[in-house]
Amino acid sequence: MKKSIALLLCLLLTLGTLAGCGAKPAEDGKEKIGLVVSTLNNPFFVTLKEGAEAKAKELGVELIVLDSQNDPAKELANVEDLLTQGVSVILINPTDSDAVGNAIKRANEKNVPVITLDRGANSGEVVTHVASDNVAGGTMAGEFIVEKLGGKGKVVELEGIAGTSAARDRGKGFNDAISKSDIEVVARQVADFDRTKGLNVMENILQAQPEIDAVFAHNDEMALGALKAIEASGRNIIVVGFDATDDAVKAVKEGKMAATVAQQPSLIGSLGVENAVKIIKGEKVADFIPVELKLITK
Repeated sequence: MKKSIALLLCLLLTLGTLAGCGAKPAEDGKEKIGLVVSTLNNPFFVTLKEGAEAKAKELGVELIVLDSQNDPAKELANVEDLLTQGVSVILINPTDSDAVGNAIKRANEKNVPVITLDRGANSGEVVTHVASDNVAGGTMAGEFIVEKLGGKGKVVELEGIAGTSAARDRGKGFNDAISKSDIEVVARQVADFDRTKGLNVMENILQAQPEIDAVFAHNDEMALGALKAIEASGRNIIVVGFDATDDAVKAVKEGKMAATVAQQPSLIGSLGVENAVKIIKGEKVADFIPVELKLITK
């Protein structure tokens, strides 16, 4: 009888220890916040990550960063991984505004709050969205090109990843701005926010279009790729990008690119973590947290 009681006590102690291990919220008792980034193969999102990491360190929370490599399936797996690790809030920079809904709904099922960064989501419940006003940024770029061309000319639009809110909104702002002029879009092609694709797509467009006065690219990576193709062709074409990455700002200062719309990716990441901590503390946050934009020219 004594042996049976002793075994029972050992079993209960063992179960208690296991339960205690599983319930540990984070290393050193810190709250865990997850950050899922669309791709770390883009300097813009690397800067966003660094801004989030700096704020997490400042506020004393643990930040777990996962790279989706522009793959919605990996994005979903990353969210499931974070849920398994017991994060309190998930920050997500979507690979695709439609596809990300599945990942967000998975977090919703586990009652884990979600904040979207830079790109929005078309489904699932999100507590807040931290981003620049991409429509306003596209409008800035369009108005700049209209002014530089005197209200008439032929332009090319290099679009970002189809389905992302950033590509849709930047394109809308740009096209709304030039619609009030006599400017004609002679080519509009997707280059997936990628420098190499921007180069390849622009090379094909240059061969097909004998007259091009300006290019608007939905991000600087595509703009820099297009610039390389234009320089190789020897043609004089205005190039305007979006993001104000270091390489793009340098190109603007050197007079190679005409302009870039400056976002603040570090601040987007920082505000994401800051508002995640507010949610953890039970504080209310706004549905949309805008980050200021400005046009960078020489």
